[in-house]
Amino acid sequence: MAAQMWRVVSIYRVITLVYAAVLIIRDSGSYAHPAGGWAVLAIMTAWTGVTVAEYRRPAGREAWVIATDLCVAAALIISTRWIETAARVSAGAPTIPSAWAAAPVLACAVAGGPWAGLASGLLISVADLAEHPALPAGSTFSGTVLLLIAGGVSGYLVRLGLRAEAEIERAARLDAAARERERLARGIHDSVLQILALVSSRGGALGGEAAELGRLAGEQEAALRALLADESQPDLPPGLLDVRSLVEPFADARITVSCPATPVLLPAVTATGLSGAVTAALDNVVRHAGPDARAWVLVEDEGWQVRVSVRDDGAGFKDGRLAEAADEGRLGVSHSIVGRLREVGGTACLTSTPELGTEVELRVGRT
Repeated sequence: MAAQMWRVVSIYRVITLVYAAVLIIRDSGSYAHPAGGWAVLAIMTAWTGVTVAEYRRPAGREAWVIATDLCVAAALIISTRWIETAARVSAGAPTIPSAWAAAPVLACAVAGGPWAGLASGLLISVADLAEHPALPAGSTFSGTVLLLIAGGVSGYLVRLGLRAEAEIERAARLDAAARERERLARGIHDSVLQILALVSSRGGALGGEAAELGRLAGEQEAALRALLADESQPDLPPGLLDVRSLVEPFADARITVSCPATPVLLPAVTATGLSGAVTAALDNVVRHAGPDARAWVLVEDEGWQVRVSVRDDGAGFKDGRLAEAADEGRLGVSHSIVGRLREVGGTACLTSTPELGTEVELRVGRT
């Protein structure tokens, strides 16, 4: 962005040099000192070559170069009083450098922003006013106002463009980092986490020393899932939550949580309700499934809906037990799970077999 704006300054300078040369050639016969007009044109041509070469390099855009550029333009404007006739100056004839003198204002605006553009425009305007022995003509006054506006607006637009460019670059870096994290997360999810989950499950089933190995594997799986959840969360759109960040903290030595490698986004209210239902289902596992029961939480993103299943290998219960609990006034399942999902437009289905565990299937749609 900055390099492009400096090219614009150089192009403007060359074009306005040609315009000033046409005016000098046309009006030189009317000057009080024609040789002075040709001398100013020679200085403008040489200085244009110097600045175009300097502004192409970042090292050539130092403050002293831009300040010198500004002083040269101001001096050439004031020289109009000695080159032009008094009558033409009083009539509002253009200065010898004409629009070429605005190039340093643009350079200041690009280098220093709107305030630098306004200050440089004010300096050139003062030089333009000093060139007139009397009050300026209407066209001169209008040109002064336009110069000030151009300096301020150009500086503001340059700063705005630089900020936009920086934001685009930052977004591109974040997107690239997020893609790489997702790629690594998918690889870990498809290999390391599944192996740890398998070791944890088989170790618990075998008992003895294998159970201790399974417990350690479960702890490492939970720690790795928490690390992925903390370090691979992308910036989310406003009003959305990643279901993974709400569910993965449940993982511990007894609870295995499996989630997709990519974000599972839902409206905040829906995601919170779904997380609350998962919490209630896991509480039931702790309280009713037995001291040695394990649980598995699986999150699946099906596009049009999100499904979360909570399964345990605990004591289970017989058909009709939920209805009996409701008749006895115990409404934990109907209120904490089924009712919570209903409030966010979802459904909950519970199935259980004595001694074979319980499964709770939670579904919420995206429409």
